[in-house]
Amino acid sequence: MSRVYPPLHSIGDPMTRKLISSGSTFEEQIGYSRAVATGDWVFVSGTTGFDYTTMSISDSLVQQTEQCLKNIESALRQADSSLKDVVRVTYVLPDGAEFEQCWPTLRKYFGGVRPAATMISAGLADPRIKIEIEVTALKRQ
Repeated sequence: MSRVYPPLHSIGDPMTRKLISSGSTFEEQIGYSRAVATGDWVFVSGTTGFDYTTMSISDSLVQQTEQCLKNIESALRQADSSLKDVVRVTYVLPDGAEFEQCWPTLRKYFGGVRPAATMISAGLADPRIKIEIEVTALKRQ
């Protein structure tokens, strides 16, 4: 099995590093960016289903999944990228048995893209959060 790594120049010069914010209060409180774009790559932090304009969150796992992806889509757009550029996605759910409820929404956004994916069951920072999604995108040339 061989591995293909991007050339170092595609990782980007620190001078071209773009920090992207969603306006979430968590970013300032914790000290991170919603996404970092550098070179050809965009790294989107674990993103929850909060509506960052109101800092509210639905009780529904399906609605949280939809909002997560809208939040990620917004961050990618700010990085001149899109969900079509996603190559890797990680889903984190406190209750892994509920993951199947997300599948129709995930197919809606990633069915044609089919990124490499992992689902992890783990506790999340706030008991209201039912899913967190992290992605990596390689911008198309």
